[in-house]
Amino acid sequence: MAASDKFIYDSMAMRPSARTWIKHLILLLITFITATIAGTLYPFGFNMPFPEIADPQSLPELFNLIATLPSAYLALVVNAVYQIAVNPSYLIYGLSFSLSLLFILTSHEMGHYIACRLYGVDATLPYFIPTPPMVGPAGTFGAFIKIRSPMPSRKAVFDIGVAGPIAGFIALIPIAIIGVATMQPAPAEQLTSAGGIVFANPVALKLLAPAFGVDLATYRTNAFTSAAWVGLLVTALNLIPSGQLDGGHAIYAMLGPMVHRWTGRIAFVVMALLSILGWFIYNSPSGFLLAILLGVMMRLGHPEPWDNSPLDLKRKMIAFLTVVIFLLSFVPFPIQIT
Repeated sequence: MAASDKFIYDSMAMRPSARTWIKHLILLLITFITATIAGTLYPFGFNMPFPEIADPQSLPELFNLIATLPSAYLALVVNAVYQIAVNPSYLIYGLSFSLSLLFILTSHEMGHYIACRLYGVDATLPYFIPTPPMVGPAGTFGAFIKIRSPMPSRKAVFDIGVAGPIAGFIALIPIAIIGVATMQPAPAEQLTSAGGIVFANPVALKLLAPAFGVDLATYRTNAFTSAAWVGLLVTALNLIPSGQLDGGHAIYAMLGPMVHRWTGRIAFVVMALLSILGWFIYNSPSGFLLAILLGVMMRLGHPEPWDNSPLDLKRKMIAFLTVVIFLLSFVPFPIQIT
């Protein structure tokens, strides 16, 4: 890329307008509200699970179940909002979860955004994706930025790709430490109760727990460990080397388009197999959603940067660091139903 091209491109990079800031802040505010409510609900918060529903035995019962679900869900959410409004412990717990999670997600996306600005790449501010509590269990499906211009070089592709997960992982470390350090032993009835959702602990939490004398199998999770768990899951998913995920950007910059295509296909096959195993072993359908995502990502081409010069040794070392972060964050069967 010629110097004149870089200058022309830099001059085209847009600065967010006041209207753009307002749009993104509104999405952030809505996500903050939904995540705060989700933080007090099952499975991350207090014991306010969805009411038990009998299996329909006939077609009329099935229709009745479908008809009553919206009102039951609305009643549950309204009760959660009421508890947050009148009960300080619910408010503190919900805020501990939402603020911690949004700090991790914001750090991740701002890592991408700042790297884009350093390279003069035009990108949007982070779009936060709010979801109804319990529909998206954490009240959000995360956040993303949209890159609106070509990448100038492989170096830029790599730096922008890995800046997010590295920043997000660094941000979640103190939250994970606070969470593990404040965990309490679970009541005996909770340990012996049958059924429910179990969140498998990634290696990062397993390594951290002994430092505070915590047995993750017998201690009760809290708002901070829940937020750290979601942050680790987001980090691991983004580092899968497929499509235009962060790991896909890194593998493309490191090893080129052919390896990028094959790692995407391999990731899809591996996740499809894990999804089937997760269904039969843990009764969990969650892996199928990820397999579908990777199937879509596998079909997305990666834009070619203007400069295809190979990466230097420093970035190859950073690539090794991202592999370590992935191994610390990834869990084959993150959600298990017992």
